[in-house]
Amino acid sequence: MSSNLEKALGFNLKAFNYLYVLCDYESLLKRDISLNKFLEILKKYDVKILQYRDKISDLDIQKQNLDFLRKNLNIPIIINDKIELIDYADGLHLGQEDFSKVHTDKKIAVKLLRAKIKDKLLGLSTHNEIEILEANSLEIDMIGLGAYRPTNTKDISNILEDKLPYLAKISKHPVCAIGGVRVDDVIENVHFNTVGSAILNED
Repeated sequence: MSSNLEKALGFNLKAFNYLYVLCDYESLLKRDISLNKFLEILKKYDVKILQYRDKISDLDIQKQNLDFLRKNLNIPIIINDKIELIDYADGLHLGQEDFSKVHTDKKIAVKLLRAKIKDKLLGLSTHNEIEILEANSLEIDMIGLGAYRPTNTKDISNILEDKLPYLAKISKHPVCAIGGVRVDDVIENVHFNTVGSAILNED
């Protein structure tokens, strides 16, 4: 039986290191890359999921951008953090702190989130074994796990590198490796390579 994620993707997760792209709108603006240009870059790759992250624009612009991306991409689009935009996306990804803001008990948080997002995709960021084991008990669709390598875009002290494949194996949910991940990285036990600015650098 296909999982919720597999239904959204339209295929079964039999392989590893599929491409999951982060569209950080602030990064695009800083590099003077329009959404049209961003889509041209994506066409060079076999992208399976896109996450839209925007910490600078007002909600109306974010809605317009999500509408544009959904009309031009035939893949699931995940919104980062902002549950109020769930009607414009196929899923929601939250960090540990944002999840705890919904409710300190994560199982209750999932129920509250599910009441709003229904059967849309739900992802949670994790960074260590304790967080992964906790995520295993939650009715979510995938986890982010990282950081894999040091990155220029974030100041990260928790670098997993060679530990990441072991941690990924513990997860009962599909794992999206993040943080310094490259398109062509082969990371054992990881279903998705989550690539952000690296895809812009390769253009």
